[in-house]
Amino acid sequence: MNSFQKIFDWKTYIFTALAVISFSNFMAVLFGQTIPGVILAFFKIAGEYVILGAVFIFALAWLLKAKPHNRPKQYSVVVFDVFGKISNIDGIRTEFKTHDVAWSFMKQYKEVYPLFNFALVSELPKTDRPTIFRYI
Repeated sequence: MNSFQKIFDWKTYIFTALAVISFSNFMAVLFGQTIPGVILAFFKIAGEYVILGAVFIFALAWLLKAKPHNRPKQYSVVVFDVFGKISNIDGIRTEFKTHDVAWSFMKQYKEVYPLFNFALVSELPKTDRPTIFRYI
């Protein structure tokens, strides 16, 4: 009977209760604060790197797009008749050094000669045919 009393001694219950309470407190702190804190810190840093990477990719794409291209040094206006065949109108200027001037002349020619179509073309390096920049 003495050993039976020893099993149900109040000291055993207190020790067990303290062990359970401390372990549950440890688990509550671990899963309630420590692990979520580590995960949130990781995703905060990872989010910063994703945003920083997106900014660098955007900047690189913008730099590649904005780099100066080789502009043609000579532009020509090609005249097309109503049937789409290359034609010639006497007395109009067809050779230009800048794109804007050629475009301005093309708009003026379209008002004066409405039955004709006009194409702004130029010879680019590494191409065997002229490139059409504008067509009206």
